[in-house]
Amino acid sequence: MISMRTALAKTVALYGLLLAGLSYLLSLIKFNFLIRELSVEFYVGTVALVFTALGVWMGSRLVRKKREHVERFVMNESARDHLGITNREIEVLALMSAGHSNEEIARQLFLSLHTVKSHVSHILSKLDVTRRTQAIEKASLASSHCVKQ
Repeated sequence: MISMRTALAKTVALYGLLLAGLSYLLSLIKFNFLIRELSVEFYVGTVALVFTALGVWMGSRLVRKKREHVERFVMNESARDHLGITNREIEVLALMSAGHSNEEIARQLFLSLHTVKSHVSHILSKLDVTRRTQAIEKASLASSHCVKQ
């Protein structure tokens, strides 16, 4: 009885492999037929379209994640006085913490790009840091530190 089951299993496996091989052969023949029938421009266009769609999808996901993780920057008055930051510099710092570039900050506050760069430079020097992310972090820590006192 066991040998009959083994023989039956071998037969089923053999026919399954044969069927899979024939299916692969038919798909290969169909693929070769399509390659000869369609022009190269069609395939190049299809690949370009797929990569464009993939790029747009990935870009929208990256931008959405960036915007979702932005926390609203709030600085209290005692922290502002302690650090010596002006009201305009706080506005610039808040927009920096929202992830805006210098150009975007200039447009939003109706300032020149040079003025925004000056404000950013003053913020960095007053907070004694070298990068924008450090300035945001230090200002947030100073703000929460002064609130606790």
